[in-house]
Amino acid sequence: MTNTDALRYLSGFGNEFESEAETGALPIGQFNPQKVNYGLYTEQFSSTAFTTPRSTNRRTWFYRIRPSAVQGDYRPIEQHLIRSGPVTEVAVQPNLYRWDPLPVPENPTDFVDGLITLAANGKAGVEGVAIHLYAANSSMRGRFFYNADGEFLIVPQQGCLILHTECGILHVEPGEIAVIPRGIKYRVELTDDSARGYVAENYGAPLVLPDRGPVGANGFANERDFLAPVASYEDTDGEFELACKFDGGMFACDLDHSPLDVVAWVGSSYPYKYDLSRFNTINTVSYDHPDPSIFTVLTSQTQIKGTANLDFVIFPPRWVVAENTFRPPWYHRNLMSEFMGLIEGVYDAKEHGFVPGGASLHNCMTPHGPEASVFEKASNAKLVPQRYEDTLAFMFESRFIFHPTQFALETPARQLDYFQSYAKLNNHFRGRKKTISKK
Repeated sequence: MTNTDALRYLSGFGNEFESEAETGALPIGQFNPQKVNYGLYTEQFSSTAFTTPRSTNRRTWFYRIRPSAVQGDYRPIEQHLIRSGPVTEVAVQPNLYRWDPLPVPENPTDFVDGLITLAANGKAGVEGVAIHLYAANSSMRGRFFYNADGEFLIVPQQGCLILHTECGILHVEPGEIAVIPRGIKYRVELTDDSARGYVAENYGAPLVLPDRGPVGANGFANERDFLAPVASYEDTDGEFELACKFDGGMFACDLDHSPLDVVAWVGSSYPYKYDLSRFNTINTVSYDHPDPSIFTVLTSQTQIKGTANLDFVIFPPRWVVAENTFRPPWYHRNLMSEFMGLIEGVYDAKEHGFVPGGASLHNCMTPHGPEASVFEKASNAKLVPQRYEDTLAFMFESRFIFHPTQFALETPARQLDYFQSYAKLNNHFRGRKKTISKK
């Protein structure tokens, strides 16, 4: 499948699309006829409640060779290093955290077994976010997966992924993202010897495009650039395993056929991908550094208006032209907790130690900003128009505090001296020095 085979659609606003791999497999005028063409079964897939308002309701009708109920009993399987919110292994502290990239496994490891949780908040299946890294060197063979706890936002950093889903196939490369709705079954194939990247597991409201507000009708991510797969089914008998993440645990059951047997589908809940290079960056053309919310690609909102369960924000190649301005991000303390990753290049606020495949975590009200060398450089730079090239960083931002896992705190990949990057921020004050009396 190529990108030209994919559907274009509006993410998260209830738009319905349809696709059929066999002509006439999709019923016309109704969803559940007494008999479906080709001897198919009808199955409704709902990733929101039935009574969710029409504008945000997510459901899809599948016309498949066998219903999903044809499966064995589930059994617990090895959890490996995947965890779910709430994380209670260790107490959270308001420290600065940064990690080097994780190594590619030496033993055969597929996408699911290669998931490693760095931090999580909220409660699985209800609200909050878990942040995972993945490192894999094997395709999923005879094995499929679905997540009942939340949708997966997948951010490849190294190596292409081929996502074989119930709705069809998506090729996702570094510089692109994919979103798999809660409950969709799929398997992950690698095109290279290994693959590595990041995953945000969203327990809350499904991701949607953010409002543009005063920006107007254009800018940010555009609806026409989001791509969904076309129907592509597998009619294969054999011995297969279906793994699932359910209420924070990992389980599996046996199948005697491939579950990717959907011949046609119609609805508003389906996997999709997006090329981050198509993001229309908005920035200042006068002075000061706007809030990073101008770089929001997708958002999952809470009941508190304007407050995100999860924001996915990118820092792509762009022009910087602000006058009389300290151009890197200012020093700041936020209500929101920030997890950052780097896909390629150098991030302008962290020129040392923050490398592609690595990560950092700055929780609620934990102060952070440019390292000392960046401060000195930016404070004395000649302010001419500057093009940031060959860079792509991103942020998972949440109103809830991220709790690092025990693995995240104890792994050799953790940079224990990260806080020292601010140690050389010297006192430059030129005013009259005052002392506080000890009396």
